[in-house]
Amino acid sequence: MSSSSARRPDTLRFVDPVRNPYAPGAGQRPPELAGRGRELDVFDIVLERIARGRPERSLMLTGLRGVGKTVLLNTLRSQAINRLWGSGKIEARPEQSLRRPIAAALHMAVRELAPRHRAPDRIDAFLGVLKAFAQRGTPTGRGSAAPKLRDRWQPGIDVPAASGRADSGDIEIDLVELLTDAASVASDVGTGVAIFIDEMQDVGPEDVSALCAACHELSQLGAPLIVVGAGLPHLPAVLSAAKSYSERLFRYQRIDRLDRIAADQALCAPAEREDVQYEAKALDLLYEKSGGYPYFVQAYGKATWDHAPRSPITAADVRVAAPEAEAELAVGFFGSRFERATPAEREYMRAMATLSLVEGVADGGGRDDMDAAVPTAEIARALGRKPASLSPARDALIKKGLIYSGERGTVAFTVPHFGRYLRTQPA
Repeated sequence: MSSSSARRPDTLRFVDPVRNPYAPGAGQRPPELAGRGRELDVFDIVLERIARGRPERSLMLTGLRGVGKTVLLNTLRSQAINRLWGSGKIEARPEQSLRRPIAAALHMAVRELAPRHRAPDRIDAFLGVLKAFAQRGTPTGRGSAAPKLRDRWQPGIDVPAASGRADSGDIEIDLVELLTDAASVASDVGTGVAIFIDEMQDVGPEDVSALCAACHELSQLGAPLIVVGAGLPHLPAVLSAAKSYSERLFRYQRIDRLDRIAADQALCAPAEREDVQYEAKALDLLYEKSGGYPYFVQAYGKATWDHAPRSPITAADVRVAAPEAEAELAVGFFGSRFERATPAEREYMRAMATLSLVEGVADGGGRDDMDAAVPTAEIARALGRKPASLSPARDALIKKGLIYSGERGTVAFTVPHFGRYLRTQPA
């Protein structure tokens, strides 16, 4: 008998914390990417259609925090890389111009394509346009003053900046020209370029408008370049406000919590690779606790594994471990966000939390694991304030990514279970 076989009975009996497979981290890929097969298949079709010269739309992933949008975005990027596409990824930030980040992403993408291009001069010409685009800064209109030296981009591009292409200072004109040129370089080598943008709801209005215009132009040309964005549920409204045709311009995919089968797979598949099993009642309780949200599935799975003495893992193990998982979520997932809010903003969210539970019951849910959207007029009434006086708090919370407005006159939390967390906190 081999030494590994001799150890197998102990492996089945004890659950080793060192071998804990779960990964509750921001953007960290879980050991089993469960429940996302449809999205991966759709993107494969998009890449294949573009490779064959077929028209396709850019892709937008939307959903609450903690549903795995960043993980999925990174996985889609890996699919593009496996097909030898040039790719680059950025994370949008409030108040930051898109010009330099997207230039850096395209620089990375074209560097991936350059070794396969037969004409180095063609690559150099594009890099000159790219450098001009990035260094132009954010002035408006041709002939505007160049940005200060400290604001100039230094990407390590040895070629001189081009003139007369993607350097007008008008981001919409420049981005259309830049992306068109990038797509042309990709077409030369028989592949494409994919730009991945996380937290896309934070892109400024002018830059969103420019992105929409560029994607529109590229789709009309059938050019092999797509943008894949990920953002909060109100991202479609952000795009629609920039360009009315954006509803038809992008393919939208809502990323939601996992159903029961997928949640069980996310827990059981990595455990089985470590010769550990779950009892059915343990899985029932884990789904009840996590609500199927991927981040919570990983958090509760990790805590339960660390507390379970042996396989199979039982419901009693889950109950013992749950307070630790909840304490960790309270600090790292909920508390860190709550601390970013001012006293006025916290008051606003507390009112939302109370009302969202009432609304959830009224809608027939009756469960404390969901937070319904709340009318802003109801929040004002609960706080004894005029709605206009609460607009600064609401707008600041939207800007901080703590709430969103999916429909006019309503707000909801961007973080699952955030209302439940607030309802447990002392006023």
